[in-house]
Amino acid sequence: MPHRYLSETLCIILGGGKGERLYPLTKTRSKPAVPFGGKYRLVDVPVSNSINSGLHKIFVLTQYNSASLNRHLINTFRFDHFSDGFVEALAAELTPGSAEWFKGTADAVRQCMRHFERYNRRYYLVLSGDQLYRMDYRRMLTQHVETKADITVSTVAVPQRSVDGFGVMRLNKRKRVIGFAEKPKDPETVEAFRHEAEFLNTCGLDASRNRSWLASMGIYVFKAGVLEAILKDPSKIDFGCDILPEAFKHWRLYAYPFRGYWRDIGTIRSFYDSNIDMTADRPPFDFYSPAAPIYTHARFLPGSKLRRCTISNAVVGEGVIAKGATFSHSIIGVRSVVREGTVLKRTVMMGADYYEPRRPRRRIPLGIGKNCHIEGAIIDKDARIGDNVRILNKKKLRYLDGDGYCIRDGIVVVEKDAQIPSGTVI
Repeated sequence: MPHRYLSETLCIILGGGKGERLYPLTKTRSKPAVPFGGKYRLVDVPVSNSINSGLHKIFVLTQYNSASLNRHLINTFRFDHFSDGFVEALAAELTPGSAEWFKGTADAVRQCMRHFERYNRRYYLVLSGDQLYRMDYRRMLTQHVETKADITVSTVAVPQRSVDGFGVMRLNKRKRVIGFAEKPKDPETVEAFRHEAEFLNTCGLDASRNRSWLASMGIYVFKAGVLEAILKDPSKIDFGCDILPEAFKHWRLYAYPFRGYWRDIGTIRSFYDSNIDMTADRPPFDFYSPAAPIYTHARFLPGSKLRRCTISNAVVGEGVIAKGATFSHSIIGVRSVVREGTVLKRTVMMGADYYEPRRPRRRIPLGIGKNCHIEGAIIDKDARIGDNVRILNKKKLRYLDGDGYCIRDGIVVVEKDAQIPSGTVI
């Protein structure tokens, strides 16, 4: 792909939603700022994909609980003085021309358009801030140029049970979109968007396990003039609901079939499963690719200190201190402190933002105390859990609100900065 196309492409990462389905992980932070995988944050994935694709002009649009996200972006992504690259956060702002907050994904781009106009731009690459995948965007841009598309949307094959959660499309043999429906529920409409296995195979997609529907991944390439023309209509609030269902009728809309691992991390269950998947012998998403690393904040922490611990199928971050603990199919985040006799199974422990200089007298120490047993849980950052705590959800509750914790999708979530007293049973 010609280099000029890369330098004339602006990346726009959407990170402004409330993230209500990820609550309480989004109680004090936006979705893209949620810690992931023991050391990363969700926003690191699209930013790293962009950098690895040679795209260095990156905007992150924020609105709710944006302080931690802004701080992370500033501390992490810094280009040298001899590059025109940047990662810039654009927060929702009230101006004489706009007296409202972002009302949707397309509206967010519309309200920030004045910031993009000072750059030489030929294409806009619009990305989501809460998905897990690895993609070389150059391939998508190349197809966009070769097909002379006005809009290209990345698509992945999904089974019938997932159709009502996505925008689905119908393609012709040239991969041009000839029909689009946002989260269809009517059986006849769903059936009308089914593709034959032979066609999906020609697109390089796996049509097994009844994955016969093509869903939008929320990743788009627009010709700059096309997007700017569409957004002149203030009724266009959301890409999936308002723009794509009509775009194929007026513009050259093409699909880019994606063949790799992709997961939308929009719920507590999907967040939990995506983390635990990393502990498998062959995880579906590989963080160990030297050709396309996932970048994050360089903390310069010491190596982890693990004394008399039993560890099986676990991911342990930097700066962890553990003594006599057992970790099984768990994520142990940076600066985690786990004390003697504690067992963690299928648990995501996000770690801590700092080390305590000394043991507090009247507070539970940072981390997890002695002789605790925790299974199937998420422990948010800077949580304090006392001794002899049992977090097992033996009653198999789906939803519950407690003091410093809650249960969502059957998973116990200990909130950020929470204190769980010694002897507590959840």
